[in-house]
Amino acid sequence: MRDRYLSAAQVAELLGTTDRFPRRLVAERRIKYVKVGRHVRIPESVIQEYIDANTVQPRRRRLGRAA
Repeated sequence: MRDRYLSAAQVAELLGTTDRFPRRLVAERRIKYVKVGRHVRIPESVIQEYIDANTVQPRRRRLGRAA
């Protein structure tokens, strides 16, 4: 599978955030990225991994006890 390499602006649009958020993830080295000359590109698969790792599953409610 070949990855698409996305700019910070494209990642921000995909995540529904500002451009600053993916740039901060890169600066803090919280995600993998590729330097192409002076440009930073983020593989699409890395974004999906980030989403999967930070997805919070709902808790199961305990039954039988009223609040």
